[in-house]
Amino acid sequence: MEKENREMSEQAESSGIGHFPDHEDLVVTSVEMLKKPKHRYQIAFGPYLMTVHEDVMLKYRMFKGNVFRKEELEEIIVSDERQRAYVEALNHLARKPRTAKEITQRLQQKGFEPSSVETTLERLEKDKLIDDALYAKMWTEQRMTSHKKGRLWVKQELRQKGIGTELITEALGEISADAELESALAVGRKKWQQTHGEILDRKRKTGAYLMRRGFGGDQVRQVLKRLADEDQEKGEWDDELEDFE
Repeated sequence: MEKENREMSEQAESSGIGHFPDHEDLVVTSVEMLKKPKHRYQIAFGPYLMTVHEDVMLKYRMFKGNVFRKEELEEIIVSDERQRAYVEALNHLARKPRTAKEITQRLQQKGFEPSSVETTLERLEKDKLIDDALYAKMWTEQRMTSHKKGRLWVKQELRQKGIGTELITEALGEISADAELESALAVGRKKWQQTHGEILDRKRKTGAYLMRRGFGGDQVRQVLKRLADEDQEKGEWDDELEDFE
């Protein structure tokens, strides 16, 4: 409770209502919609002004003639910041899906209070607008299937995005080893065809490339063996054609 009171007091000061008179009735004398930012209203109590989001204005019935006390306005300021944090999060999500960590970082960068960040995350999860488990599965499918990245690469990406170890393991488990091997073979074959020189040099360059893309040692060895075998078979076939000619 003491922490909440301190937070309300600090937000009251930062919002500009710190100079509002204490222990007095404050009558709303005008309500004006601002051009920018959208959905913001300026509430006047005579010479004293404050701004709130439209949803907050309606929720607390901040209409002309209604009466408030400063302590009530302090609570409204907290509610308003939480609404602004939620709107900021929605705008961030409008561009693409995000993890809870990415939303947290965004709100922290914008200067929102920790309690507002926490409340926003809870609200987003309740509204099914963020879901780290689903995000991890979608990201893994896209990166490993479409972008041909190895599971080590994807695992590191998900860690950086704040996904928990258990969710990462679950997401990676939905991609079969055979599917990952096929991806490794596809990108490995392309790199192999771009390299020249001795077989050992081609193996070294292709293997290093696959490792950088996050494929494991066993898969890299399988790919290199298959590519080398394919080259050998092609060479034997070419020799047979020459003999035929």
